[in-house]
Amino acid sequence: MSNKNNNEGEALERGLKVRHINMIAIGGAIGTGLFVGTGGSLSEGGAGGIILAYCLVSVMIYFSMTSLGEMSTYMPVSGAFETYSTRFVSPSFGFAMGLNYWFNWAVTIACELEAATLVLRFWFPHANSLFWSLGFIIFLFLLNWFSVGSFGEAEFWFAGIKVVTIVVFLITGVLLIFGIMGGQASPGFSNWHVGSGAFPHGAWGCISVFLIAGFSFQGTELIGIMSGEAKDPEHAVPKAVKAIFYRILLFYIGSIIVISLLIPYTDPNLLNGGVENVSVSPFTLVFKRAGIAFAASLMNAVILTSVLSAGNSAIYAGSRTLYAMATEDKIPRAFAKTNKRGVPYVALIFTTVFGVLSFFGSFVGEGQLYLWMVNTIGISGFITWFGIGLDHYRFRRAFILQGHSTSELKYMAKGFPVGPMICMLMCAFVICGQFFAYGDYSIKGFMTAYIGLVLFIVLFVGWRLKHHDHMIPLKDIDLTPDTGNVKEKKAN
Repeated sequence: MSNKNNNEGEALERGLKVRHINMIAIGGAIGTGLFVGTGGSLSEGGAGGIILAYCLVSVMIYFSMTSLGEMSTYMPVSGAFETYSTRFVSPSFGFAMGLNYWFNWAVTIACELEAATLVLRFWFPHANSLFWSLGFIIFLFLLNWFSVGSFGEAEFWFAGIKVVTIVVFLITGVLLIFGIMGGQASPGFSNWHVGSGAFPHGAWGCISVFLIAGFSFQGTELIGIMSGEAKDPEHAVPKAVKAIFYRILLFYIGSIIVISLLIPYTDPNLLNGGVENVSVSPFTLVFKRAGIAFAASLMNAVILTSVLSAGNSAIYAGSRTLYAMATEDKIPRAFAKTNKRGVPYVALIFTTVFGVLSFFGSFVGEGQLYLWMVNTIGISGFITWFGIGLDHYRFRRAFILQGHSTSELKYMAKGFPVGPMICMLMCAFVICGQFFAYGDYSIKGFMTAYIGLVLFIVLFVGWRLKHHDHMIPLKDIDLTPDTGNVKEKKAN
């Protein structure tokens, strides 16, 4: 059981409103993976491959989020799956899950700083990158420093911009598909039959896209972290979780279908996309076809919003993970200190500084260390989702074994035990396929592909050897609905 106290100097604040949670749930997974990454995915998998792969990943995300929704409604704590892993599996598993997740977001800060400078070069090609990076990190740090409410408000508007862009894109795309806009005849399904058809690279092309697609959805699990600071987690979290799957289908699958109908997988522009070349983003290409002259600038602004949103979330998630681990005495207790607004400032400062140092690591030597760190976050998300599935499987089994009824749950995930098992199997498949997707079959290639998994195993084994813990028997799992060390935000 976690070692918490009621010291106001270690208390978070429930300052996230229902609208914050709902909007972040809608827009949290929308980012550069959708806006620019889908071009390469379409080229790799073809129309059929990209649609099938994203549908399968959507199913995995659905089961992962419903599992997380059940646990975070029953026990809304800021540590979320780190705390659940400790309580429902073992302290060593929780320790490895926590540091793995923190490292993932800390390095993400560095990645987003680099991406932001690339995006800004579209408008200011001769600008000083370090100057812009410093400005961005100060801005994001202050958003998190003031209060959890300022973080939530910023994410609300960041997500809102992305959602509006997707809605406009879908409407524009449908009008183009039916030949109502753009001055061209309806393409119908002709682009699905170009070249080698809908599956030009066969099963392997679909598998490759499946591996890439998973990275696009990383961040959806933030709902679990935010539940610890939500004003009304019992209602806000289930509502957000229920909406995730359908919004993923609408925004991701809908956008991909539109792109595949309007752009053939053989289009050479698809291979040249990226944040540094937004002019050939599939979204930009579609908007240009509709006659929107400023399409590239529009999408560059939206991508910048996505980058800032990801950086904002990274600082928040990283700081809350360290805070939760400190309250459980897994790391020094100093990381649990909060200011009068309930912000864990020591964890916040440490996470931000680590991210900045990681960013500067890309300028040192050939940047090999930075490359390894970036590759670490690639596999980290799948480790997290696997852990969520395992946590939920053991939580529900322990819940029933100890004499409880599912009627006691304020939100119950459907499809148990199939749901968490599918989630774990799909994550294991992606983790195993990472080495083959990387394409370098040397020892160096193996380490580069699996450095994140190696780090997780080292943390897990190290804690277990030091503390001699073991997997907690189901009958001994502590199911006390601990809501964490939080204080309610006073009404304005």
